[in-house]
Amino acid sequence: MKIMLICSTGGHFRAIQELKPFWETHERIWITFYTPATQNFLAEENVYWAWSPTNRNLPNLVRNFLLAGKVLLKERPSLVISTGAGVAVPFLILSKLLGSKTVFVESATRVNQLSLSARLALPFLDVLYVHWEQLKLLYPMSQLII
Repeated sequence: MKIMLICSTGGHFRAIQELKPFWETHERIWITFYTPATQNFLAEENVYWAWSPTNRNLPNLVRNFLLAGKVLLKERPSLVISTGAGVAVPFLILSKLLGSKTVFVESATRVNQLSLSARLALPFLDVLYVHWEQLKLLYPMSQLII
């Protein structure tokens, strides 16, 4: 199975690294931002560098939609997983429209409300994982993970 892993840097990048027992045995493609830490960790990986910043930056949103279209048509992943944040939205939307399964793992810091990225991607998700019962109650289609 070919998996696409999408995340911003910092905590989102660390969160996706925690999923390594799942993704390490699969062919994978990474989408993240270029930093010394991500470049070092992903030196031997198939990675596409996305445009940053994404929060409320319309030119980079457009650039990332174009990048998503190009990469998704080339790579054709079976499964797309993201831990957020804004960079995930164009990739999750286009992935779903192209037939991939889509998963969003919400941040554990989100207790009472989903992140903007999760809310925007929600109609295009096959699975939404949350860490808090409060969110599970607000979004019954989500799955609770601890």
